[in-house]
Amino acid sequence: MKMLKKLTCLALVFTAALAHAENGVTDKEIVIGQFAVISGPAAQLGQRMQLGMQTYFNVVNAQGGIHGRSIKLITRDDGYEPDKAAAAVKALINEDKVFALAGSVGTPTGLAALPILTEAQVPLVGMFTGAQALREPFNRQVFHVRASYFDETERMVQHLTTLGVKKIAVFYQNDAYGKAGLEGVERALTKRQLKPVATGTVERNSVDVAKSLEAILKSEPEAVVQISAYKSSAAFFKQARAKGYGGQFFNVSFVGSKALADDLGDAGQGVVISQVVPFPYAGNSGVVRDYQQRMLEAGQKEFDFTSMEGYLTARVLVEGLRRAGRTLTRESLISGLESMHDVNLGGFTVNYSAKNHQGSNFTDLTIIGRGGKFMH
Repeated sequence: MKMLKKLTCLALVFTAALAHAENGVTDKEIVIGQFAVISGPAAQLGQRMQLGMQTYFNVVNAQGGIHGRSIKLITRDDGYEPDKAAAAVKALINEDKVFALAGSVGTPTGLAALPILTEAQVPLVGMFTGAQALREPFNRQVFHVRASYFDETERMVQHLTTLGVKKIAVFYQNDAYGKAGLEGVERALTKRQLKPVATGTVERNSVDVAKSLEAILKSEPEAVVQISAYKSSAAFFKQARAKGYGGQFFNVSFVGSKALADDLGDAGQGVVISQVVPFPYAGNSGVVRDYQQRMLEAGQKEFDFTSMEGYLTARVLVEGLRRAGRTLTRESLISGLESMHDVNLGGFTVNYSAKNHQGSNFTDLTIIGRGGKFMH
């Protein structure tokens, strides 16, 4: 009789555990979803973000996983279009049954996905965007790993004005991403009693920059801040130089640094790009040395800022999963991430709390040098 009672209790406990089991979690596996641009003009952003994450997940899996569970990454291509991003997120949650999301790419795509993942209460770690609209109002499901566009543009404007440059124009993508960057530049200039001397736009996934070029060059700016993806930014730069413009060019990190440098070739010398992750080409910090070693072990000889960000995103997610414990739920993952107070990953510090999911305010300025190589 006692044995029967014990078996009954165990059965009830097992049934309750099943009833509360999360999608995407088994005894052996944790399924993580990514919606990102894998095809089209901005494809390198999503591809490199995916590569950086997968590289670290492979390391973790080879070491036995998280509490005995390996990590499986499922990526759906959204083409950097909001409608496709919404569809991709729904498919990841409802069809692929992912446990959590990581490494999304883009502001308009992120904004389209936000209501869906929020309603489903699926955590998202590491959005490859610095838009304030994805940080305010605070969303408990979203954990950022990078600094904001406000942080990046403040760094750029501070640098330019310190050098005495005041005539600054803005070339931006005509969507939520571009407008977020424009707002950042305007805020930084207003702080110094200045405003853009001219602005010009380009449509997402387009390189039609002729009208913007004309409007901006007419104002004779000393510098142009570009808030767009690499194809359109490269097109604007090349056409401006062809018309004799000799001013400075600054880009935010989302541009896709390596892709831009590759596209510009030798002409890109002197172009400045703000960064939100440590310099991936020199082993000056533990996390960069680790990233380089793991990339080489994976047969990847080319380092870049985007895969570095993917790598850091995976590091942060894995740390949150470890802290969540063996009984893994989405709620325990959120608690695990929120317990990461000033966690140093080897030269890159992440700080979360129950009221702050910003993660990092790290910014840096880099310059494209000869042969498309980057310098501090």
